[in-house]
Amino acid sequence: MTEQNKGGRIRGSGRRRKLPAKGRRAATVAAWSAAGLVLVGGCGLGYVYLKLNGNLEGVDINAQLGTDRPKNLDNGSMDILVLGSDSRSGDNAAYGKDEGGARSDTAMVVHVYEGHQKASVVSIPRDTLIDRPECTDGQGATVSGESRAMFNTAYEVGGPACAVKTVESMSGIRMDHYIEVDFTGFKKLIDKLGGVEITTTRPIQDTKSHLDLTPGTHTLDGEQSLGLVRTRKSVGDGSDLGRIQLQQAFMKAFIDRVKDVGVFTNPKKLLDLADTATKAITPDSELDSVNELMSFAKGLGGLGAEDVHMITMPVEYDPADPNRVIPLEAQSQQVWRALKGDRPIPASATKDAATGKAEGLVK
Repeated sequence: MTEQNKGGRIRGSGRRRKLPAKGRRAATVAAWSAAGLVLVGGCGLGYVYLKLNGNLEGVDINAQLGTDRPKNLDNGSMDILVLGSDSRSGDNAAYGKDEGGARSDTAMVVHVYEGHQKASVVSIPRDTLIDRPECTDGQGATVSGESRAMFNTAYEVGGPACAVKTVESMSGIRMDHYIEVDFTGFKKLIDKLGGVEITTTRPIQDTKSHLDLTPGTHTLDGEQSLGLVRTRKSVGDGSDLGRIQLQQAFMKAFIDRVKDVGVFTNPKKLLDLADTATKAITPDSELDSVNELMSFAKGLGGLGAEDVHMITMPVEYDPADPNRVIPLEAQSQQVWRALKGDRPIPASATKDAATGKAEGLVK
């Protein structure tokens, strides 16, 4: 969790869709807390609530963004921006040098459809060149907009609110919630779950992420799971797009693991998971209590991996810099229009988009 997410806050007056939040579990650690938190509600132990509430520190996106946002459509759907921070400070220092800032290493827009039986997840490549809007950071300072800025710099220069505003500017969709998770929390959650099983079709060896997997089925612990979702140079064409393919495959395996882990019949595992999860995440200020997270999580139980459709925002390699990608505007707008209308994403939206060439590497 980064320092810019901490501190006092005043809750904003903006209203979000009054829905029990649902199943975007596909995409993030927030939902890692989901199974545990739902059960904690049945324990009736006041000290548990106090302990878990004490773990949560929210960021007030509404107050920071004000009214300059897309219309809040009350159509029964829900949209959540999920970010993984690549801060190198504190316990995360083992994964690289602390250069004084943090970026959104992983970004997913999770759209839960009306009825909460299906969800779509759109991964946004961190290296995407976009027009970043002017933002106000967590300290109230104005951050100038920039053309052809890398997507992940929005978080770096303006924090969570700037990341949300950038996604809303790109998509035209108001984000109902924001959830962030850090490296250390990610590892601990996976370990508390007892690992996640994946199957590799080819070797994956990456000295930077400390990963060495032979073809076959593996139960990854927290360290290995973190290595997998951060592996880049050693898979596909070495781009961030290949890493996204691994992240999406891992998240589907994670969903299945949560459903099978047995926390509903094991109170200790449940409480350990809930404690770890609430320490790992930074939610928006409408999800920063146990009761709010419980309500948010109640709709997650019915979603399995087969109910979650995952894509990468349609992009192509930038002709001026092959290490960057740019949105395929027509196809990207197809994606955002579909989600805004609470419709399935058409297959034509991802046709001819760059993929990173890592499809099928992990099952």
